[in-house]
Order: sequence, then C-alpha cells, then structure tokens
Amino acid sequence: MTGLHAEPEVAPSVPKSRLRMRDLLTEAAAGMLQRPARSVLTALGTVLGVGTFVAVLGLTATATGQIDERFNELTATEIGVDDTGGTNAAMLPLAFTPDADARVRALNGVTGAGVYWPVRLPTGATVRAAPVGRDAGGQPVQVVGASAGLLPAAGATFAEGRAWDTFHDSRAEQVAVIGEGTAARLGITTLETQPAVFIGDVPFTVVGILADTERKADLLLSVLIPRTTAEKIWGPPEDGKRAAMLVTTELGAARQVADEAPYALRPDHPDYFTTIPPPDPRTLRDNVTSDLGTLFLLLAGICLVIGAVGIANTTLVAVMERTGEIGLRRALGARGRHIAGQFLAESAALGALGGLVGTSLGTIAVVTTSAARAWTPVVHPATVAAAPAIGLLTGLLAGLYPSWRASRIEPVEALRR
Repeated sequence: MTGLHAEPEVAPSVPKSRLRMRDLLTEAAAGMLQRPARSVLTALGTVLGVGTFVAVLGLTATATGQIDERFNELTATEIGVDDTGGTNAAMLPLAFTPDADARVRALNGVTGAGVYWPVRLPTGATVRAAPVGRDAGGQPVQVVGASAGLLPAAGATFAEGRAWDTFHDSRAEQVAVIGEGTAARLGITTLETQPAVFIGDVPFTVVGILADTERKADLLLSVLIPRTTAEKIWGPPEDGKRAAMLVTTELGAARQVADEAPYALRPDHPDYFTTIPPPDPRTLRDNVTSDLGTLFLLLAGICLVIGAVGIANTTLVAVMERTGEIGLRRALGARGRHIAGQFLAESAALGALGGLVGTSLGTIAVVTTSAARAWTPVVHPATVAAAPAIGLLTGLLAGLYPSWRASRIEPVEALRR
C-alpha cells in the first residue's frame, strides 16, 4: 500500500423537528373536536365567568344613568331644615313662625315646603278609632303635627278624601289624615261612615287616607294633624324632638335654597336653623356603583377561577389519556416544547371560545334587561374587546401545568403503556 487510507464516513445530518403554527392550530382543533361534548363543558366555566364580567360592567354602566335620574327626581330636589333654636334652644321650643311655609315658598326655585314634628302625647295616651272602636293592636302610633304644606311637599296621594288646608290650620281644627297602614290597623276602610280617631281623649275627624308618598314614607304609618292644633292641645315640640321642615325644589335650585332658607325663615336669627342640602349625586352614585361593581366582579372572578380549574383538570386528564399518542410523537421526533405547545394551544382555544360566547351572552343580558326596564343599554367597547382576551388568558394559565406534564413524558415509558 502506498499510504492510501479510506475517508471516514460522515453520518447524514438529520433536520431538527419543527412545528409550524398552522400545524399547531390544526392539532389543537383536532384535539378539541375529538371530544366535542367534553370541550363544551370545559369551556362552560369560562363562558360563565366572562359573561358575568361583561354583564356586570354593562349593567353597572346602565344603572349609573338610572341612579342619576332617580337622584335628580327626588334626592337632588329635597332639603331638610332643622329647628335647633341656636343658643336660645331652651327658651324657644319652636322657632318656625306660623307663616314659615309661605316664607320659604316665596324663594325662587321652591316647589313645596311644610313644617312637622312628632307630637308629645301624655303618658298612656293611645290612638283608637270611632265608631269602629279599635286601637292599633297595642302598637304605638306616631302622631305628627304638620303644616298644610307638608303633604303636598311630600308628594302625597290619597286613597280617599284630601289633606287639610290653611283654613283648618289657622283655626286649629281637629281634623286628621292617616296613612293606609294606620287605617288598616284601626279598622277604617272608608270615609263614608265619617270615621274619627281619638288621640288620648281628644277626637279628630278623619278627612283623608293616604295611599302613598314620594317622600317621607313614614307618614303612611302616622296620624297627621294640623300644627296649630297640636301646639294648642299638647304644646310645642319637646326638647330633643324639635320641629323640622321639608322643602322641595326645582332641579338645580336645592343648594341655593338651602343657603337662603334660614334667612327667609328668621332674618333676625338665621342661626336658629340648620339646613341639610341634598348629597352630591355624583359622589353617591360613584359609591353605589363601586360597591355593586366590586361585589359582582368578585363573582365574575370566582366563575373564571372555576372555569380555569375545569380547563386545567380536563387538559390534565387528556394528557393522561393520550400518553401513548404523546410517546409516539416523541419517538417520531417531536420535542417536548412541541407537545407542550399543542396542549397549551388546546386550552387557550377553549378559553378563547368560552370568552367569545361569554361576551355575546353578557351583551345579550345587558340589552335584554335594559329593554325590560325601559333603560338605555350601555356597554363600553373596551369591555367587549377585553372580555375574549380574558378568556384566552384564563385558558393559557389553566393549561400551563398540564402542558408541562405532557412535555415531561418520556417516549419509552409512554410506549410501554
């Protein structure tokens, strides 16, 4: 031999295993479609969570407008004026003058005003009806002395009869208005029998039965008599239960009227009164919205957690059931990250599908509820856009552990099973 030697043989290079995105999505879809019923049930938790999320945010935004409207109708147009008596409280049990209603009604923006206080009855005095002769079943009945302007300011509606007027008030007439609840307890069902009520030993002719009030709902369980009559028979309010005034205004006038009312009532001593202006509707609305939103978003979060646990459990079971398939794929060259990506894609797809369906159901719930209540539905575009992404993220997080388990399966051990 002349030194010639054979060249060593070089093993042909084996291309590395690759998993294209199209193949990954195809495998994920095939995995879900193999067991469609299980896939639907797995995505149900995400559907409920995302649907609750969209419905809560949508209904909260929708209700915000209704809260504002309700505040504008009642709360934002109501003022309370309390008689404190100032530094002369002990010597002046009643600071409201007889013409207090007219003084406040003369203010620009005022729609109604009336003075009232709980009457101080003698010990043991009860309220009973005549000619029925029934009392209130042993339960105390509140007697309220009120000016003629109180019931119109409270938005009272009558089942029968009417309220007393300034004529009755100026003459201290012994007339009374009772609420339907009190009338039922006393056995008074109609005014045709000209019923009367005895407060202690003093008779009062019933001239009206209240059906409802927009404000001061406690009046429905009271017996109301003219303020002059109450003061004439039982005296002025007692210390600790002083008089107050209910004032109703037009929209936007409440805070100005609250500033002016003490000066209109007593220009010489405005310090005898303190006013209670309506709360800022935006602040109260935000508080209500925040409380409701926090409560229901917590519920939505719980549903999402349940959905994530369901996806994780089902994906883990699928990994165990498909151990042979995983082993075969590994033996044919699939890498661990390819197996993990396949199962992660399946769980993410289930989450995204649940997010899309949940978003649709949540939006339908908002629109249906608003239509039933004659509201204007409000669903923020950001909520609709974020909801499917939340479902996708839930699926991804739920699939992390099962996909990791799948990637750790050894081909030899898997093929032995």
